[in-house]
Amino acid sequence: MESVELDLGKLRSSVDQACRLMKVLSNPDRMLLLCQLAQGEKRVGELEEILGIVQPTLSQQLTVLRDEGLVVTRREGKNIYYQIDSPQAMAVMAVLYQQFCATA
Repeated sequence: MESVELDLGKLRSSVDQACRLMKVLSNPDRMLLLCQLAQGEKRVGELEEILGIVQPTLSQQLTVLRDEGLVVTRREGKNIYYQIDSPQAMAVMAVLYQQFCATA
């Protein structure tokens, strides 16, 4: 890393944002949800079926992701679709995928 003098206030703000993201990602269900959503928009029912996360837990974890600004929703009829809306979360997910999931 380059040795650059940083504004302490800006640094603290950036560190706080990074820690919030890491805290959200530290939950296995939320990580699984983001792994699926990193592949593209999904319906709530699809996420439940793919991941086997029961509805109350699924709703709770999706609410956390939405409240933290990591995902957005759209409604089409009775279906609610989720997609990732955070470039920072996508970048971290890409690194995690490369380090832990990609086959050699």
